[in-house]
Amino acid sequence: MATTTSLQNDWTKPLATAIPKGGFFGDKPERGRYGPIFPKTPACYGFSILAKIIPGREEVFYEHAKKLEKAVADKPDCLAVLKLHYLRWLLFPVKGETYFMYQGIFDTDFDKYTEDAVALFSAYGINTVFENLEDFPKDWKTNPSSFVQYVRDHQCPSFLEYGEYPFVSADEIKKALQLKASFSAMLDQMQ
Repeated sequence: MATTTSLQNDWTKPLATAIPKGGFFGDKPERGRYGPIFPKTPACYGFSILAKIIPGREEVFYEHAKKLEKAVADKPDCLAVLKLHYLRWLLFPVKGETYFMYQGIFDTDFDKYTEDAVALFSAYGINTVFENLEDFPKDWKTNPSSFVQYVRDHQCPSFLEYGEYPFVSADEIKKALQLKASFSAMLDQMQ
């Protein structure tokens, strides 16, 4: 069997990883500043949370999505510090109550992502849509560990992750696309 390091250096072959129940490998998962670190998988790092929203706040989520869309349109690198690949937000009903699912894939470990997110929101003077979730900590801006604990308490670990180009960072993908564009421009000039 190939080593984890060799697998992480071979982006040429798709890779699927079955993750044990609970989201960690082995008896002693890697520890971060706030507890165990969810493993890097072929899809990179990420987490999914599922939490009940405060009743009557559904519209706030849609408004927040529009604010985030505008922020990225106005300043495309406003979320760059988070090293995101993808975010997916969902609202859905469960027995007459509305739940929020956050799914994020990014290049840093969970602790760094969370600290960077808290710092980013604080720097921009904006709030997180998470404030509209039941039991979300009021001190999240000054106490990143409370934010981390909330996410850990609502984490839904995946049990399979797949990468078509495993372990490749968002920056590596952008560089490859810039190189492709440069080659295309050079070829266009040669015609």
